[in-house]
Amino acid sequence: MIKYYVVLDTNVIVSALLKAQSVPGIILEFVYRGMIVPIYNSEIIEEYKDVLTRPKFKIPDEEVDILVGRITELGIESTRKTVNEYFPDFKDVVFYEVTMSAKEKYDAKLVTGNTKHFPEKEYVLTPREFLELIINNS
Repeated sequence: MIKYYVVLDTNVIVSALLKAQSVPGIILEFVYRGMIVPIYNSEIIEEYKDVLTRPKFKIPDEEVDILVGRITELGIESTRKTVNEYFPDFKDVVFYEVTMSAKEKYDAKLVTGNTKHFPEKEYVLTPREFLELIINNS
């Protein structure tokens, strides 16, 4: 079985929890099955917690705790590799820099619903593009 090493942007996680049958939901299921190894650092985990616990999403705290626990249990903690790129939202920089660091050891991808917020690179993919990559490689 091919393993994919991926930094998941927060918007992918939110979409997965709000709609399990969506493409992001399928990606999260692949994380739970061990096909996808999430790459993270403490800032990404804090971002997940901060966003997922916002009242507008109505995601129970227990569900957030389980998700974060699974990501840290199944994933790999990584450092950041400083880059000199422009980002419209400074909160996105950590996701890109962790991806760049992880690319030094793994063929890491960054999966985001907001590809326009990141440099145009072959390893920055939408959830649908990433799912197609998995399907085409199986």
